[in-house]
Amino acid sequence: MPSGLDRLHDLPRFTGEADDSFKPGLERMHALLDAMGRPERSYPSIHVAGTNGKGSTASLAASILSAAGPTVGLHTSPELLHVTERMRVDGVAGPEEWLDEAVRRHADALDRTAPSFFEATVAFSFLYFAEASVDIAVVEVGLGGRLDATNVLQPLVSIITTIDLEHTNLLGTTLPAIAREKAGIIKPNTPCVTGVTQPEALSTIREIASAHQAPLHVLEDEGDLSLRDNGSSMRQGLDLRTPSRAYEALQPALPGRHQHRNAWLATRAVEIAYPDVTTSDVRDGLQSVARRAGLRGRMDILSDRPLIIADVAHNASSLAATLHALLPSVRGHLRVGLALARDKDAEPIAKVLADRGAAVVPLRVVASRLHDPADLAAFLRRRGVRLLPPQTVEGARRHFEQQADAGDALLLTGSHHVVRDALRPSEPVPRRSD
Repeated sequence: MPSGLDRLHDLPRFTGEADDSFKPGLERMHALLDAMGRPERSYPSIHVAGTNGKGSTASLAASILSAAGPTVGLHTSPELLHVTERMRVDGVAGPEEWLDEAVRRHADALDRTAPSFFEATVAFSFLYFAEASVDIAVVEVGLGGRLDATNVLQPLVSIITTIDLEHTNLLGTTLPAIAREKAGIIKPNTPCVTGVTQPEALSTIREIASAHQAPLHVLEDEGDLSLRDNGSSMRQGLDLRTPSRAYEALQPALPGRHQHRNAWLATRAVEIAYPDVTTSDVRDGLQSVARRAGLRGRMDILSDRPLIIADVAHNASSLAATLHALLPSVRGHLRVGLALARDKDAEPIAKVLADRGAAVVPLRVVASRLHDPADLAAFLRRRGVRLLPPQTVEGARRHFEQQADAGDALLLTGSHHVVRDALRPSEPVPRRSD
């Protein structure tokens, strides 16, 4: 008899296209959660959608809440090393034994509802949080928002981080169309916080919030952010002003202007959802997101000498933001180890890499969704990107360490699978033992 974990992993997985594993709609989720006793109703939640930054923002919000005292559940996807990373409590992944038993316990419900892998992992995250008696949960949307499996929640506050063109074959080909899908998480009379700046996308979000009589908090309308120059783009301080208070000399663990905006979003959302949060809670939560929320793979420094960074950026805007944060620390040559999923728009990514003068190593990674490295290399070469021979992630790192001069840097990026391979040799994931 297969184990519960084997049964879970055998469920159909989304591969970036509208195939049998792509199951938009909430009917299966409601049926599965009904069979589980509606676990998501046993605790309040914060719901996070957006094109870029939603995983970081969710983790930062969870970390701030954890610093404030509540027991915090956090659902994000995909995982880096193990499926139980999708269901973390105070930064610690759920125990494999619990998940195996829970899948067995609800095998009949899985047979009746026939969920996708993503739908099932969301449901089991909600169940785990209920059985772990969390005080609050922070939940990241998987794809879009309106029809995403997580959209069964009735949260305290919703967050929409950014809007950009993504999954256009599924979400729409314009910013307003994609904004409409993301804003599908807005609930009646429920506050929404957003960092969206494009007028056409923001107009759509305002329209939907107004229709739901949902208070909309737009970051730039309510405060401001300024950076403190600490002499390093990787360690910049931050001043924030919100309607609640002013925060001075914060030291977020995640570098880069894009991550500072994510910190702003997370702070404002937590202020609304949990008014007892203090300045020291925010300061601690932003500094300790890896420990308190278990976040990895965002400008993750794997080595200082030579500088090696792993980051899950997987589209042009997120890659540009990552490079903007990294480049001031690169005094020599920049090398980028890259793998891309086939459903990503590679054209603007190639332009970002060519404009930055990066030497790109196409990465050989075991994952069916990713481009063959030879095909990726041919595509990038035609667009003027400087190329090095394909390597595995480990091989690219080892080769760089052997050849790097002082001031050179290697960025491993393009996919969670790349970061997974970068972390796997030396980064065990903590597990809950209870």
